[in-house]
Amino acid sequence: MKVTVIGAGSTYTPELVSGLAQQHHRLPIQELVLMDTDGPRLEVVGGLARRMLTAQGLPVKVRLTTSRSEALDGADAVLIQLRVGGQKARLGDETFPGECGCLGQETTGAGGAAKALRTVPVILDIADEARRRGAPGVRIIDFTNPVGIVTRSLLDAGHDNALGLCNFAIGVQRWAAGALGVAADRVAVDPVGLNHFSWVRRVLLDGEDVLPRMLDQHMDKIVERYGFPADLLGDLGAIPSYYLRYYYFHDQVVAEQREQPPRAQVVADVERTLLEMYADESLTERPALLEKRGGAYYSEAAVALLAAAVTDSGETHVVNVRNNGTIAGLADDDVIEVPCRIDAAGATPLPQAPLPDEMRGPVQAVTAYERLISRAAVTGEERLLRKALLTHPLIGQYPLVQGLVPRLLSTGAEHLTRFSGVRNGV
Repeated sequence: MKVTVIGAGSTYTPELVSGLAQQHHRLPIQELVLMDTDGPRLEVVGGLARRMLTAQGLPVKVRLTTSRSEALDGADAVLIQLRVGGQKARLGDETFPGECGCLGQETTGAGGAAKALRTVPVILDIADEARRRGAPGVRIIDFTNPVGIVTRSLLDAGHDNALGLCNFAIGVQRWAAGALGVAADRVAVDPVGLNHFSWVRRVLLDGEDVLPRMLDQHMDKIVERYGFPADLLGDLGAIPSYYLRYYYFHDQVVAEQREQPPRAQVVADVERTLLEMYADESLTERPALLEKRGGAYYSEAAVALLAAAVTDSGETHVVNVRNNGTIAGLADDDVIEVPCRIDAAGATPLPQAPLPDEMRGPVQAVTAYERLISRAAVTGEERLLRKALLTHPLIGQYPLVQGLVPRLLSTGAEHLTRFSGVRNGV
């Protein structure tokens, strides 16, 4: 089996390699191809990957390449974890919205829209080439943000073997197991909603929902971990995704952002230190500092998901898939993030109880935004971009849209090639 990682110069890659080692007993990969456009950085990260697999005694051939075509030739699975424009572009996403008094964040609001416009065309190009060059039925697993929008774009383009993955669910599962003092494999979580816009409504311990008990007996731990006040958690009866803080406390977060350095600067500093550590040839395991990079358990979840599909296991994983009637009030072709049965045929969403009004309304609004921004990313139509921002719950005012659009288009102009010739199409 040949597995290709696109964007393998990422500092996340050692975690991915660690996940491959854990799953090797049921995912016997013969060749791991690490591809990145930054050759020197790839050599550093790839060198650590080789040492990690050697230390584990695993007979996996690791090949490094800057050629996407070479990486995709004959690939059975393609994992995508890239960042178009790097940390420089992320810094722009986190700063230009603040000039209009809006939230600056790389996956939601105007910053998330900017990232989607840069990212979707690149991901679609990769997926198209994977379909031409990869093995029959090549699987695509994307954990490039904004995952929900990227997954929608892939599925709309006919890439039915594509799945989107986030680490929210596995993060809650691991935390809940620790809070309950039990092994992680005894705990399952049942989130519902969209990527970076969901709520965990059930925490199952050996199949029994213990979330009401946790909200009663462990509320202080939940508040400390997720940063939401106890009254809000009690009203919702659920654990919200961290990203819902940007909606529930928008003005407070914007005020905090004025006083703090952008997250992109913090991450860039951590990445520099990590790459220095990765270059040390005595290092043979992922360093603890990687946990501060963010995205904990991403790669472990990705490899476990791939193993479930390859082995036709029927396991449950939380992924981004078509709605197909799962969440009442959404269109069938909307992309949701829920627990799914994973087998060789793909992902089948598990049934979900209807969303209460306080969840359904916001989900419908964000879904409408995602539909519009996905179309804008493909067509390069500025009118669709304006409509998308007007629809987004964190923006929604036309004067804000008028101020944000020129800033967005100028901030990432070199990566927004689809907007260079199309402006006001219907």
